[in-house]
Amino acid sequence: MVPPCRCDGAIYSPGGVRILFVTPMWPGPDDPDFGSFLVPIVRELRLLGHELDVVAIDRRAGGPRRHARLAVETVRAARRTRPDVVFAHMLFPAGAGALLGARAARAPLVVMAHGQDVANLDRRVLRAATAPVLRGARALIANSRWLAARIPRASDAIVDCGVDLDAFAPRPRGDDPAPHFLCIGSLTERKNVVALADAFARFGEGRLTFLGDGPLRPALEGRAGVHVVGRVPHAEVPGWIARADVVCQPSLTEAFGQAALEAMAMERAVVATINGGPVEFVTSQAGVLVDPTDPQALVRALRDAAGRGTPHPAARAAAAEHDVRRQAARMADVLEAAQRGR
Repeated sequence: MVPPCRCDGAIYSPGGVRILFVTPMWPGPDDPDFGSFLVPIVRELRLLGHELDVVAIDRRAGGPRRHARLAVETVRAARRTRPDVVFAHMLFPAGAGALLGARAARAPLVVMAHGQDVANLDRRVLRAATAPVLRGARALIANSRWLAARIPRASDAIVDCGVDLDAFAPRPRGDDPAPHFLCIGSLTERKNVVALADAFARFGEGRLTFLGDGPLRPALEGRAGVHVVGRVPHAEVPGWIARADVVCQPSLTEAFGQAALEAMAMERAVVATINGGPVEFVTSQAGVLVDPTDPQALVRALRDAAGRGTPHPAARAAAAEHDVRRQAARMADVLEAAQRGR
């Protein structure tokens, strides 16, 4: 059975742009954390007075057929709602389905690249499948300058998904004096989680918690001081960050680094990779940028970040530059320009 797509209802304010929002990731009953970073964007675009219909995949399971279903549902929604602009997240496959929807509605297409969709361009088949989307989009948004440099088309805007400063407001830390490190994300090779656990063992103090799941979970479980929680709903993430002193995201590459930004908003120091988007928002005052392939540098980064103390107000000051309301307004500018140019 093909998992169903989700089509959300629209909220409309006269004078706004009618937007069909297409995404291959959206929170659902089985995967409440799936694509949760996009929910505040939709909320803020609606608060700006725009009408949005959301067509999305809301679970991880289902294989390639769910992407075909997303394309079908996008075309149906486009014919039904007649949007002014179609706004797709991920170049492929969501962008390909959104391109069909845009053509069905005779509306311009705006696509936002997030990371893995750009990495997929290294594969010949996926590069060929993505090419029509890059040609057919009226505008292209990349979530970091690092990512934009890897797309074979000039980006019209660099806009990240921002952080909800209210949801990720500072909270007091617990009473445990030992340093507490937290890593948020999939337990995969790209996230460099085993190297982080090894560095923590050499650091030799405190606790390390992994919030996420993936194929490397067995390599992390059973280690001294290490706790693997698994996936949790996005609404519970601030509570976990509040218990931590340092949030660690030493990925081999990271197109942006949403978890690090959210931790910074909560006045927590971060350890983040030098390979990707974090370089663009993790200031020297907010955290430590590290070469993820250097084991000794990673140990030093843990020590440096833990020594900054909790709370760490400089981190929130840097995160405030990426307020979701500001980022949504910048996306709206691109969408409105695309609609006017139709």
